[in-house]
Amino acid sequence: MKLSYLNIHPLLKKYGIRPKKSLGQNFLTEPAGLNKVIEAAQLDAEDEVLEIGAGLGSLTCLLAQLARKVIAVEIDRVMLKPLEEALASFSNVQIIEGDILSLPPDQLVKSQNYVVVANIPYYISSAIIRHLMEAQNRPRRVVLTVQKEVAERVLARDGKMSLLSLSVQVFGEVSIAGVIPAGSFLPAPEVDSAVLKIELYPEPLVPMNQQDTFFKLAHAGFSQKRKTLRNSLAGGLGISGSEIEKLLSDTGIDPQRRAETLSILDWNRLTQTWLARPV
Repeated sequence: MKLSYLNIHPLLKKYGIRPKKSLGQNFLTEPAGLNKVIEAAQLDAEDEVLEIGAGLGSLTCLLAQLARKVIAVEIDRVMLKPLEEALASFSNVQIIEGDILSLPPDQLVKSQNYVVVANIPYYISSAIIRHLMEAQNRPRRVVLTVQKEVAERVLARDGKMSLLSLSVQVFGEVSIAGVIPAGSFLPAPEVDSAVLKIELYPEPLVPMNQQDTFFKLAHAGFSQKRKTLRNSLAGGLGISGSEIEKLLSDTGIDPQRRAETLSILDWNRLTQTWLARPV
């Protein structure tokens, strides 16, 4: 299918729009970069798409040509009128003004098998990913344009885990579907971006009723990541080092290890031991 691309420059001029640094606005305009996002989304004609950060509609108009319905969320009120103009020819797009972090995805999307596509500000990447992963009605696939370094952190394994990578990999299989040069955006950011693709598991690797405990322990462990687990967990959880040492030993984890060296399986085992301890 041959796609029609939107030229946002007339809209910028007509409405006197200047991208806001405070909102992390960098509009993806180059067809090659847009194509990488679209290809990663793997949409079909029956799909419902939740787009976060519609901007002036460069990506929205491509999504609308491929999917049954697009729910486009935009936080900047100034963008709404030009966005409506850009998408006037599409009857399958619903524009919603608001902050995605304040909008439960369950209330936005009714379909059970939807896809999320977004070009999001770098400074809220982690928060948006976690918000989507923990939704009651989770998407089947999430495709995000994020800072390349952030994407690489999400993929980290083998002794280089972070709280971010742990938080995402619990919910889905992660890959980088492509790199988008900084010059593909308007204005160009200081660094290149990557297309981060998350294929969500049918069920998270951590049971829903144990996730609060799992992430409580992980937050504590990563709170002072230069310290050993014995010290970081003791400080983060507010209990004695000897108690933590016993907890870790009972789990079969060396108290001298650091949080970044633990796998999801290790954190899962630690969660089980914590929940089974005498209170």
